[in-house]
Amino acid sequence: MKISVELTLTPIQDDFEPVIINLIKALRASGLTVLENPLSTQVYGEYDKVMDVLQKEVKTAFEAMDRGVLYMKLVKSDRSDYTPHF
Repeated sequence: MKISVELTLTPIQDDFEPVIINLIKALRASGLTVLENPLSTQVYGEYDKVMDVLQKEVKTAFEAMDRGVLYMKLVKSDRSDYTPHF
């Protein structure tokens, strides 16, 4: 089953950028389809593969920060080809 996941990682610390950058780089290296914008990162692929990658990489990101929040939305379909109709 294909899924789409939107992630917003918010480390609550002064030096927050490296944690975000490292997570995005790890997601890009995973072989999944990854798209970024200024507010979030989207990951697309097969459910099991996406969740396996997220489990590992979110843990790594959490271990690299003192405190933080991860917002995650999951959609049961591959929305990577979405284009607005307006």
